[in-house]
Amino acid sequence: MNIYVGNLSYRTTEDELRRAFEAYGAVSSASIIKDRDSGQSKGFGFVEMPSDAEAQAAINALNDKEVGGRRLKVNQARPREDGGGNRGGGGRPQGGSSRPRNDRNDRNDRRW
Repeated sequence: MNIYVGNLSYRTTEDELRRAFEAYGAVSSASIIKDRDSGQSKGFGFVEMPSDAEAQAAINALNDKEVGGRRLKVNQARPREDGGGNRGGGGRPQGGSSRPRNDRNDRNDRRW
C-alpha cells in the first residue's frame, strides 16, 4: 500500500521516515518530496508497505501523532490525477499577442 505522510518537519530525513513506519512492518520505500530548485523538503512524503494490514496499522498509529513538533497527517495515498498543476510555459495562450483579438466580423476598426 502506498501511504501519504503530510505535515512533516522540514528536517525529517527519509531514514527517519522509514524507521517510523518499520515499527509496524516491512517498508519497501520511503521518500520525502523535495523542491526541484532548492532541494528543500516540501513537508510531505510517501511510504510504500507491501502488507496492507501492516500499512493500515501504521496509518492508525501515526495519523495525528506529533513527530518533530508537528502533527502528522497519514492516510492511504490516492492516485495522482492527470491535468493537475501548471506544466505549461508562461500561462498565456499559445501563439499571437496577449492582447484580446477583435471579432473578425467587426469592421468598425479598420487598420489597413
